[in-house]
Amino acid sequence: MQRTKLLILLGALSFFPTLWFYTVGEEGIYTLGSMEMWQSKDWLIQTVYGVNQQRPPLMSWLVIGIANLIGWSHVQLATRAVSAAATLGMIGWLYWLCRRLMYDRAFALFTALACLSLADLLLYRGWLAYTDPLFSFFIFGAMATLWVGSVEQRRKLLLASVVLISCALLTKALTAYVFYGTAAFVLLLHPTQRRFLLSPASLLALALIVVAPIVWLTSIPQLSGQGTSLVAEIQHKLSDVDLADYFTRLVIYPFETALRLAPASLIALYLLLRRRHQLQPDGAPRNFRTAWLIAALSILPYWLVPHGGIRYILPAFPFVALVCASLIWRAGASTQSLALKWFGGMIALKFVLALIVFPYYQSHYRGENYSIAGHELVKKTSGYPVYDSYDCRDVAESVVTQINIDRWPQATVRTPPANWDNGFLLSQDTDERKGRLVERIRLGADEIYLLCRGAACQSPALTKPSGKGAP
Repeated sequence: MQRTKLLILLGALSFFPTLWFYTVGEEGIYTLGSMEMWQSKDWLIQTVYGVNQQRPPLMSWLVIGIANLIGWSHVQLATRAVSAAATLGMIGWLYWLCRRLMYDRAFALFTALACLSLADLLLYRGWLAYTDPLFSFFIFGAMATLWVGSVEQRRKLLLASVVLISCALLTKALTAYVFYGTAAFVLLLHPTQRRFLLSPASLLALALIVVAPIVWLTSIPQLSGQGTSLVAEIQHKLSDVDLADYFTRLVIYPFETALRLAPASLIALYLLLRRRHQLQPDGAPRNFRTAWLIAALSILPYWLVPHGGIRYILPAFPFVALVCASLIWRAGASTQSLALKWFGGMIALKFVLALIVFPYYQSHYRGENYSIAGHELVKKTSGYPVYDSYDCRDVAESVVTQINIDRWPQATVRTPPANWDNGFLLSQDTDERKGRLVERIRLGADEIYLLCRGAACQSPALTKPSGKGAP
């Protein structure tokens, strides 16, 4: 058990180096959104370049709180800290669930480690500054408290689950209720839990689940578009289906998912194929079946839809880990020891990637060059207003994040007003109607164009030699 504790501690520590990486992918959405929310003091609308993103604001609220403590120059670190803390919090929920339902501390720690060492979660998804880790923290917490509440017949835990799933809505989307409903459906299959959950007092507590979405989507006029935005997104995922691609996805998805959830998933699959998972009796067969059903039914819709990535099933990761850990645990001490070596190997790989490989990649290929481009653009624009033509490419959001940080507390980069006559515009094209071309900024395969209007075009900073250029 001491070895398991040490590996969990090392796994948690492996998230610290990732906090200082340069912006990755779409992380700029949440750094930009948080900075704009703080400046606008509109706590309900998350904007990027001043445009409403139809996204709930809870993640930005947390980022704002941390950024105000550590300084807005570290807003990227603050955003990543929310994700990393949420991931570790989800592991904590899993440990709590196992302790409450299975009473074996050693198994609970083993399960928590199995989840923490899942490749997709540990190496990438768990620290990335998207809403998915926080979304999953609240969803899994809601499902775990619902499960424990139904077993222990404690209505306070039902109320806690309602609060947690409401927080999930305020983090990302209504799809949180699909996961919650899946857990409720599985729990209702057991007679004792069904009688408790369907009792009048329990139904009254669970009925409060409708309060948050009703208030959020109807009582605040500015947010009315979020419901239609979600519907449009779902329709998009179900449209334009290429049958050949769809059937290929149906075949590949289980194998890809199993690889991303290695090593626990691959060890468990091996044990199932060799029939070595039954060397010891299952001390909690009902709990195993419940976890297995929740995991399977949670993943199934995302397997069957034509489009969707692994991040959409992140709330189901702990249930997958619980199922895999149960199979490994029942295979005996030697298999448990072997699994610990694999878990430890994954954590060691994380340190290699976090301390050596990814920093090298960012400094030699992409990441640092976005930051350098932002620094140079701040020098060239020399205090004039800076706008953006709503360029939502990852590279543009990364560059603008750095510009906002360097210029803070000046106004963040927004889309230009209708008749702007002085300043600079970051654009995806060189349309002369937008302004005069000042500079082409090449960043890998992408280009950003700096345009100007009015007195800004005569700025002396435009003719000054730059420092280290952006590759």
